[in-house]
Amino acid sequence: MEERDGVDDQELKELLRLRNVAVVGASRDQSKPDHYVPKYLLDHGYNVLPANPLASEILGMKSSPDLMKIDQEIDIVGIFRPSQDVLPVVRDAIRKCVKVVWMQEGICNKEAADEARKHGIKTV
Repeated sequence: MEERDGVDDQELKELLRLRNVAVVGASRDQSKPDHYVPKYLLDHGYNVLPANPLASEILGMKSSPDLMKIDQEIDIVGIFRPSQDVLPVVRDAIRKCVKVVWMQEGICNKEAADEARKHGIKTV
């Protein structure tokens, strides 16, 4: 069993059963991962909740300016922001009582990950 960031394959499969995914930093640009990853999730039955202060709509859905403005339950927060911008997102995720914080490939903020884990939030 491979392990990533303290989450093994079995745990990862369990996390992927969660369906409400907020995507902080979602994009309208179809060539960027912050667009095609949420589109993939949407196409595979996930409830995607985009958050981007520069877009009112992404993937045909209302985009909230930030995580705190999303008025639905959130299971997972997918973060598509530069590493130095992750900590405030994680602090909002803690306030929203999410279950998982998922920093996308290439995004790493140890302080944010440690803070999330300290509050019982799984971190990938």
